[in-house]
This record gives sequence, structure tokens and C-alpha cells, in this order.
Amino acid sequence: MIQVIDRRDFIKQSAQTAGAIGVAAIAGETLIAAPKQLFKISLAEWSLHKALFTKQMDNLDFAKMARQDFGISAVEYVNQFFKDKAKDQTYLREMLKRARDLGVENRLIMCDGEGALGDPDAAKRQQAVENHYKWIEAAKFLGCKMIRVNAQSRGSYEEQQKLAADGLRKLTEFGAKHKIAVVVENHGGLSSNGQWLVGVMKLVNHPMCGALPDFGNFRVSSEEEYDRYKGVTEMMPFAKAVSAKSHDFDERGEEIHTDYHKMMKIVLDAGYNSFVGIEYEGDKMSEADGIRATKKLLERVHQESLTKAK
Repeated sequence: MIQVIDRRDFIKQSAQTAGAIGVAAIAGETLIAAPKQLFKISLAEWSLHKALFTKQMDNLDFAKMARQDFGISAVEYVNQFFKDKAKDQTYLREMLKRARDLGVENRLIMCDGEGALGDPDAAKRQQAVENHYKWIEAAKFLGCKMIRVNAQSRGSYEEQQKLAADGLRKLTEFGAKHKIAVVVENHGGLSSNGQWLVGVMKLVNHPMCGALPDFGNFRVSSEEEYDRYKGVTEMMPFAKAVSAKSHDFDERGEEIHTDYHKMMKIVLDAGYNSFVGIEYEGDKMSEADGIRATKKLLERVHQESLTKAK
């Protein structure tokens, strides 16, 4: 028996199916506009590094956990958790399948342990560049948009800028052939100096090379900590991704080391509206609870930002 659906019921059901009321012409009627989405939330695999290192979970289960445990549908992988699988297409195909089956978007691969892209030794620098090729190819296979790298070097301030820019430019040119961007995180040493890293970006001068500002990685040395708000402000014009680093929360659910309201205003004021990746690193709550606390805080900041924008 065919059920006849009333025209108004059809409109109501269609809006509910979409999950939110948006602008649409359904049967000649216009619905109310949906609130603007200021940014999206992704999950960095490093948030679960303890569980991964202790084999309590497997890299292949990351996309499933992000989606089913935390309601997050975009992920950022860490190469350490499938280090020997960069060229294993059977393994990568399974990663891709599991993500796609769940409607999870693979965003990027964070790459460590492949050498210093700004090594003063030209041969070692070139080797480091080539060591990253396999991760660009893996990122392409997985449908990612970019890989995250480090700008390690040695020497004076200016020397390190030139050396890091040289390695990054070469890697970026390779990545561009695969339509994979190369992004640099503030990750210790001079890379945690916002002005230094901006200088490197300007020297590279390539649209496929950018920055990944991390809210918490501004320790330049044991004696120097760069101002995190200044650093993120400086890096945002080059940002292709953002890492919402978190450690500890107070009774109100605020991160006690970073003012997320101030930091996200910097991010949004820069015109950024893409993914902000949760990266929980704390010890006072479980990894799962830390991820949830960070997500809840980001969602609250999003709602407050929407309200202020009205």
C-alpha cells in the first residue's frame, strides 16, 4: 500500500532528515536559514597516543573511535602508529575503507622521525626531503589534504630559516605534484618562534606550503617560551590547519593553560573557517575524557562566537 504524505509533512520531514533547518526550496516553500558554521572539529590521533603505544587500541580503529565514541567525522593521523605501512597499499586501503564506511574524512598525516628538513648537511637535508615522499604518497592514497612536518635545523637564526626553507620548498614541490600540501607545526626550537616560522613561510613562498598553528607548542628552549597568542596571530595568515592543544581543565570546563575564547577569536578573525583539531595531551583525566572536554569547550566557544556575530 502506498502511503500518501501530506505536502506540509513532507517539508517538515525533509528538514529533519537534513539534521538542521537550511535554506531550501521544497515544494515551492523556503525554509529558514541555518546558523553559519564558523569552524569544524577534527581529532588528532596523538590524543590517543597512550592507548596506541600500549596497544590498547590499533591505528586501524582510530576512524571508528573518532566517529562512534566522540562524534567526530574528520581525523588527523600520526605516522608513528603505522610507521612501516607507508607503502603497504593493502594496509592503507583498509584504513581508507574503514574511514569511508563510517563517513569519516581523512585530513592529514603528522610526520615525525624522518630527518631534519633544515639539516646543515646538504646530503642529509635532501635525504630528509626524500624520506617524506612516501608519506605524501600515502596521504594522497588516503584522500588526505596535507602532511604535517617539522622545520628542524641548526645554526644561527637566519641560517636555520634559509636551510629549513630550502628543504621545505623541495618537499612542497614534490607534494604539489600530488596535490598534497606541506604544513609546518610550531614544534620546538626556533619553529616555536612565530616570527621565525613566518620568515620561513615567506622564503618558501609556495601556495602549497603553510603552517599548522598549535595552541601549546611555544617552548623555544628551556629558557624561552614564546607568547602563544602572539605566535598564533603571526602564523594564522599561513594556516592550512589548526591544532587545539589541551592539557588541563578547571571546574568550569576551561583549559587552564590556554584561553580558548581568546585563541579562537584570533583564529576566526584571521578568516579561518576550516578544521580545528583536538589534540589532548593531559595526564589528569583519561584520554577519552580529555577529548570530550576539549570538544565540549570548542563547541561552547563556537556557540558564543555565533551569538556575538549576530
